[in-house]
Amino acid sequence: MSSEQSWPEEQQRVDRIVAVVSERMDKLGQQVGDLRSDIVNIRKTFWDDVTVNMEDDSEVAETFASMKQQAEVLSERERGHRHAMSQLKALTRLKHTPYFGRIDFAEEGERGAERIYIGTSSLLDDSGFEFLVYDWRAPVSSLYYDYGPGSVQYETPGGTIKGTMELKRQFIIREGVIRSLFDTGVTIGDELLQEVLGKQSDAQMKSIVATIQREQNRIIRNERARLLVVQGAAGSGKTSAALQRVAYLLYRYRETLKADQIVLFSPNPMFNSYVSTVLPELGEENMEQTTFQEYVEHRLGRTFRIEDPFEQMEYTLTAMKEPGYAARMEGIRYKASADFMRLLDAYAAYLAKEGMQFRDVMFRDEVLVSGERLRERFYELDASLSIPNRMQALAEWLLKELRLQAKLERRKRWVEDEIELLDKDAYIQAFEQLQQKKRFSSDTFDDFAREQEQLAFMVVQEQFKPLRVQAKKLAFIDAPGVYRQLFADPAFAASIAHDQTLPPLWADICGQTTEKLERRELANEDAAPYMNVLERLEGFQTNSSVRHVFVDEAQDYSAFQFAVLKRLFPRARMTVLGDLNQAIYAHAEADSGGFAALAQLFAEEETEKFVLTRSYRSTREIVEFTRGLVRGGESIELFNRRGSKPTVTAVADRSMLAGYAADRIRRMREEGHRSIAVICKTVEESREAYASLKEMLSLKLIGTETSSFEQGTVVIPSYLAKGVEFDGVVIYDASGDVYGRESERKLFYTACTRAMHELHLCYTGEPSPFLGGASPDSYEAE
Repeated sequence: MSSEQSWPEEQQRVDRIVAVVSERMDKLGQQVGDLRSDIVNIRKTFWDDVTVNMEDDSEVAETFASMKQQAEVLSERERGHRHAMSQLKALTRLKHTPYFGRIDFAEEGERGAERIYIGTSSLLDDSGFEFLVYDWRAPVSSLYYDYGPGSVQYETPGGTIKGTMELKRQFIIREGVIRSLFDTGVTIGDELLQEVLGKQSDAQMKSIVATIQREQNRIIRNERARLLVVQGAAGSGKTSAALQRVAYLLYRYRETLKADQIVLFSPNPMFNSYVSTVLPELGEENMEQTTFQEYVEHRLGRTFRIEDPFEQMEYTLTAMKEPGYAARMEGIRYKASADFMRLLDAYAAYLAKEGMQFRDVMFRDEVLVSGERLRERFYELDASLSIPNRMQALAEWLLKELRLQAKLERRKRWVEDEIELLDKDAYIQAFEQLQQKKRFSSDTFDDFAREQEQLAFMVVQEQFKPLRVQAKKLAFIDAPGVYRQLFADPAFAASIAHDQTLPPLWADICGQTTEKLERRELANEDAAPYMNVLERLEGFQTNSSVRHVFVDEAQDYSAFQFAVLKRLFPRARMTVLGDLNQAIYAHAEADSGGFAALAQLFAEEETEKFVLTRSYRSTREIVEFTRGLVRGGESIELFNRRGSKPTVTAVADRSMLAGYAADRIRRMREEGHRSIAVICKTVEESREAYASLKEMLSLKLIGTETSSFEQGTVVIPSYLAKGVEFDGVVIYDASGDVYGRESERKLFYTACTRAMHELHLCYTGEPSPFLGGASPDSYEAE
């Protein structure tokens, strides 16, 4: 029977499923209401139902038992309410779209084929044994993504299941009505992709489990690799596949894996907002989301003012004429390289023998233990011990020294002055402590000398408490001084580097670095190396509870940053996603490259790599145009979703750019596009464009401080637009003066590939030379 002939029968099934779902929603709604009422009542009467009696130990124990019992009842009701609400949300999704796929699968040795319907979550019949809808993450559902009709197999925890797929059918169901139905071959059919991907962009990334392709499915369900590397063209579905992978892992290991054991490192806080709805749409809690910069601020923010990646980007794009620019750029690249990591290895070997920096331990403006004495003691310790182990031993020695110093302090005049200021409670406390020590033979408080001695002990103990805390935290190490020492004398690095070659402008790099450090500032390129040095001194910080780490825009990470993440999460599997054509930061030009360095942190047999070459985000016309902007772009495959060609328009001068952009925005709005971006190169250009455009139409300015992604028309710097998509994009100024240096090619490509349906470029004078790589037939020149 053809798909057209099957339509009435399939719609009847959808109607039955919707009826089942509606009935369960009614029951569940009643259950949710009852639980909510119970919770409110328990909270209101909590203390009425608890017997409080503190007269003696047994009564206290009974009181606590009563409180615990009541709290457990409340907790059980709250858990039940959360579970019921989660079920209710899943049923609401199923009511609108019960499923999107069907396969008829005949297992080997079984008679007849089973009809398997696949949706965003499972639905069992009333008996609880038969699946009306299978969750897309169930093992059997992988057949839908990986095969067409014919011989098939899928993996289960119990082994491989083989059989024959007799039918593969795809649906588009909206509000319980089948809008489209068609049978298809191996891949998800173009018709379904066209319908889903042809939609307008939204304020958040959407779950697209109905359109997962075979290569994406292999990424999502991969359970073997400790390091999973996904390289893909702009719009190839890397981030989407990663988020579906998180949902799959939470489903597959639901008994042992929780959302807070998964961490996503994303490019900026706005991107976190953009992807924040995908997992909740699939009925899962969101994983932990952060940025590498947030981690750096957490670790080092109390010590330095830390430059963020966007400040560094602005510098690289705008400071070409400033003195020291060449040295700074050389320093950015060098400090991200394997060569610099080797220099730090040599420096650590040097510090093991000499040159360690320590702070004086001060108390009341006096030196208790000098930094020099700490250094002497450090190098007296067994040299075969690692530096962190010696630091721990030094901390223990320092604590003993502080105890000796505390005894001496008790006899000083300032202690007597402090005792006179103590209140009655302190005297009572001293008396009780002396009683516990059995220093009194009676209950009378008449031993003045011992009283004063105990009070002096209490005063000094309290005053010395911060010193003991700092000693345990190894705060006596002068880590900024240790890092600064590497750059204080340009000849020093050469003396320990042996056969390593330092960059030509090393002396200037040293001067710039020490100048910032003396101001308690840390350049972005120094953050990860500084943490590397800090960990070599103090030992590595680790988080063993995290089991999976996802890194998006991984091409922007340096070797140092990946090394930090690997050590921070020693038990975690890593999934990294990136596109080398979007490596827009200066350090990405370093020979080592983040990807190459990352592979060395894992064994070869633990690593798997996937390359996604087909771009789905943009129309065929936009991809034909943008793939000509970068070298090797011909390897990017086109998806056959048609649209209008990009336009490249020349205007007489810069004063006309805003008028051109406003005109394009109005036209795109008339076409029904809801998400439109005016992409500028820098923050300064964005502010100028916004100031001009806001007089003509309503729009928003996106800056580095923007934490949430909102729909509408926005003006945004090029590097903040990474990872996000828009219905239409206007490149505000595509002139050669703006995008002319070879180092800006990938930034230009990244900006252009944000467009889903329409792309318009404008320029004054000469156009960007990068446009020379695009075929003249791939755009309209106006």
